Amino acid sequence: MNSDMSILHLVLAASPIVQGVLVILVMASVLSWALILGKSRQLRRARRLAEDFEQDFWGSSDISGTYSKLTMRRGTLDGMERIFEAGFSEFGRLRRKTDNEEVIMDGSGRAMRIAVSREADIIEHHLPFLATVGSISPYIGLFGTVWGIMNSFTALGNVQQATLAMVAPGIAEALIATAVGLFAAIPAVLFYNRFANEVDRLLNRYENFAEEFSTVLQRQAIRRFGGDAEQS
Repeated sequence: MNSDMSILHLVLAASPIVQGVLVILVMASVLSWALILGKSRQLRRARRLAEDFEQDFWGSSDISGTYSKLTMRRGTLDGMERIFEAGFSEFGRLRRKTDNEEVIMDGSGRAMRIAVSREADIIEHHLPFLATVGSISPYIGLFGTVWGIMNSFTALGNVQQATLAMVAPGIAEALIATAVGLFAAIPAVLFYNRFANEVDRLLNRYENFAEEFSTVLQRQAIRRFGGDAEQS
């Protein structure tokens, strides 16, 4: 009896619909955990690179030197480095074309906002999948449970005397679907909320840097154009 009521035996003896539900939920759980591990590494690396770049940037007084170093490895830039590179390259390009300080600052600020938006797309990639798994997995498991219980009670209609021993295996196999649905959903919800919070904090950090860097660029523009005005 214990062998017949083992989880493996119940899964193998389940109806094709319930087995299909279990396969979908297991696949969703495996993909969720793969995404969770990958996203954890991605966000951890993004935080570390942001901290390293901010230390290097604010610890140096040579913005042009920092930009030159980054242009030498333009294809491997990440996060805050790309925001800095976008803003400073646009600042330099516009400064060579116009003396209008407002146009220069608007252009460099817009370039950094676009860069921040692109970084948001990168770090938020695949997060909706976790939200989807967390929201629909319990319902998929519930569908399997309802279907299994329905089959169990339908089978009871073919016998004259129903006993608990007859209905228990069918109900047990049905409840496994609910358990697997929760097993897939709970980690997905927990890590989605955690990642969403970390992404918001990281994007706020990017946006704050862009604002602070805009102030630095504005001071440079004022010094340049102020000096030109005094010479004239």
